[in-house]
Amino acid sequence: MWETGGGYTNTGDATIIAGPNGEKMKPLYIRRRGELACGEHALIPVQVGSIVIDADHHRGDFHVSIYRITEIRDEETGTYAPVELLARYSEGEWDIIVPETLIRIEEAPLSEALEAVREKALCYHCRSPHYIRED
Repeated sequence: MWETGGGYTNTGDATIIAGPNGEKMKPLYIRRRGELACGEHALIPVQVGSIVIDADHHRGDFHVSIYRITEIRDEETGTYAPVELLARYSEGEWDIIVPETLIRIEEAPLSEALEAVREKALCYHCRSPHYIRED
């Protein structure tokens, strides 16, 4: 999956991918050429259990959804990964959260990933990944 997104004058969106425990993942590829602004920046390998965080905002009013990949299917039409919704943030509060034992949102390990998706959605004409392991 691709880490994507960036900000515009008053709006923005972003998608980042984290490991099953919220950790940064090593990308397979980082785009450095072509149309980069608010586009696809890092190709991240995913597995069952990987976390996908989508965010969008309008004038700083954020909507965030956190998903977990439940399986990876390879079919004639292509490969895709069904997900389950773990949590949703809207209008200043978390309105859906799975049980505490499944995910910790406001503390490690996902707090760093949540800050990264927020920063990426605010990053004006973002041209680079924000949540990758660089070793």
